[in-house]
Amino acid sequence: MSGDTMQGTATGTPVAPTRSEILATVTELIGEIIGEEYIEDLQVTTESVITSDLELESIEFVALAEKLRERYGEAVEFVDWIAGMELEEIIGLTVGQVVDFVETCLT
Repeated sequence: MSGDTMQGTATGTPVAPTRSEILATVTELIGEIIGEEYIEDLQVTTESVITSDLELESIEFVALAEKLRERYGEAVEFVDWIAGMELEEIIGLTVGQVVDFVETCLT
């Protein structure tokens, strides 16, 4: 058996990814959206603001939502979560908030 963190326990229950694993995945997915070359020049942290620091636009939010669902399943309803926010909240959204949201959905 490999060291895959999603294998599960002896009972077959999936093990939720850690916060750092979620951060790595979110960073990877953002890189797929904005371009690997571009993200290599950025230092993505939980404090990175998605719109200003990473320069994601509205259509890229949709792409991120799709990629999160593909990776984590239907429990991660990013579009519904964003839809409940005010514009100022969306503009100020950080990578850490996305990580927190995914973590909450998976626990």
